Amino acid sequence: MIPLFNPFPIVCADLRRNRLLVLVTLLLVALSVAAGIAVISQERALRQGSARAADDFDLLVGAPGSPTQLVLTAVYLRPQATPLLDGDILEKASSTRGVKYAAPIAFGDNWQGYPIIGTIADFANRGGKLMPTEGRVFRQRGEAVIGAAVKLPLGATLSPQHGLHHDDDDDDGDHPDHAHAAMHYTVVGRLPPRHNIWDNAILVPVEDVWAVHGLPDGHGINDAQRIGPPWNAARLPGVPAIVIKPDSIAAAYGLRGQFRNPRSIALFPAEVLNDLYLTLGNVRDLMSVLALTTQVLVVAAVLMALLVGFLARRRQFAVLRAMGASRRYVFCVVWIEVALLIVGGAVLGLLLGFGASMLLSHWLQAQTGFAMPVSLGASEGFLVGGLVLAGGLIGMLPAWLAFRRSIAEGLTVG
Repeated sequence: MIPLFNPFPIVCADLRRNRLLVLVTLLLVALSVAAGIAVISQERALRQGSARAADDFDLLVGAPGSPTQLVLTAVYLRPQATPLLDGDILEKASSTRGVKYAAPIAFGDNWQGYPIIGTIADFANRGGKLMPTEGRVFRQRGEAVIGAAVKLPLGATLSPQHGLHHDDDDDDGDHPDHAHAAMHYTVVGRLPPRHNIWDNAILVPVEDVWAVHGLPDGHGINDAQRIGPPWNAARLPGVPAIVIKPDSIAAAYGLRGQFRNPRSIALFPAEVLNDLYLTLGNVRDLMSVLALTTQVLVVAAVLMALLVGFLARRRQFAVLRAMGASRRYVFCVVWIEVALLIVGGAVLGLLLGFGASMLLSHWLQAQTGFAMPVSLGASEGFLVGGLVLAGGLIGMLPAWLAFRRSIAEGLTVG
């Protein structure tokens, strides 16, 4: 006997009987949803990860040139042919009112692929905010503090290799670099994880980086072992960038204006990142429109397939009516089948999109060096919810066609 009050037995039987159609429909809807979820969540992850990587850089000062290049060089350790800032600007920045510390950032060497960065102790521990999990920050020449991801124990010694990347082909001994080979660093501390490219950095006194490249060390002849400010402007070489820690927000804006002149540029990394985010936002919006268009087309294709399927099953519905099923019962059977396919595909697409975004974030983290936290937000909810609502409304069309068809018309063959 037909359970006239419960449409689900008929729905389950229909779905089992049409497994191939059900599978294809679920996959089509899921893939269209997954594309939109992956685009939206990945753009948010990139935005959050890149912004968090710039948290330690309140104000950047560099030589006149590209602000984007300055941020990529100093914040994300992507050095290019960066113009050098005159050394006397470092001395001025270090002694200017409103500056907690002005840290030079010097590149040029690596150890087995880990970049060696010359700076001052105040930047290494971010003014005392970033206390090492092991050991301490360097206090004298020849000492190094390493990022959390550097595979070295405390007490290990290393010699720098010239260049920003390790290349085994350069280690054949044909062109020995005596200055680098004679320089030895001892690891005295390990910093806590920052979840960015600086976890792979080896931080050393900037004076050692200058010395190994044959440059003056920024101090007087009688202060050969001294590290950090105060500096001797006459003996300061050029630096790629200076990180300034202001003592207040008002001081930060004043310092930015002071160091924006024909000899230097000064910027907040957030300024450059905002321009990047606007571009990313435009790309995200375009991709979201494309994903939404794909969803509409997929749902339309699914609807056409279901309409054809329901028209082929009109005799089945007429038989149900003849056995006592009401029009409302048939309407519910058809609508529930369509709604289950759309909702099931949307949920599956949500899971696939989130998983794809997670995998992409892991891959991009290896490329960029900073972590990108993947999460689901309101945008993804609106995307899935909109599709489910649209599916519910679309499902009413075949249900209405089945509802209004008479028993005699349904039993008529041909």
